[in-house]
Amino acid sequence: MADALDEIKWNTDYETGVEEIDEQHQILVNTLNEANKLLAKECTLENLQNITKDLLSYALYHFETEEELMQDYNYEDAHPTDFNNHMKQHRVFSAKVVEVRDSLKAGNLIEREELISFLLNWLINHINKTDKKLGIFLQSKNVK
Repeated sequence: MADALDEIKWNTDYETGVEEIDEQHQILVNTLNEANKLLAKECTLENLQNITKDLLSYALYHFETEEELMQDYNYEDAHPTDFNNHMKQHRVFSAKVVEVRDSLKAGNLIEREELISFLLNWLINHINKTDKKLGIFLQSKNVK
């Protein structure tokens, strides 16, 4: 029987054209794939807590990278709507992961499928609809 949540294979469709962002996205995809494998074997409270802690830490680091690039190249002035949407998506994602972590601390397990589906769908959607716009803008500023 095939697993309901297949591994995401990184491909050029996910690239923004900005090396630093793309490398971090690849790390996030790999981290989520590894989390999916681990939880398929053993979906324990401890594993869920470790995964959400590690993921939140790396996601915040990644968001900081993107936000610094946006600030350094005046993305807000050039594209205020895209900038505000981008920032909002970062905050909503972080709040959702914190909400899951708080729920886990209270002893409430989350289904592997629910967690992984949310994380993967959010990441791929964010890359394709939001980060690619930022990538185009940064490339126009000769950021590689």
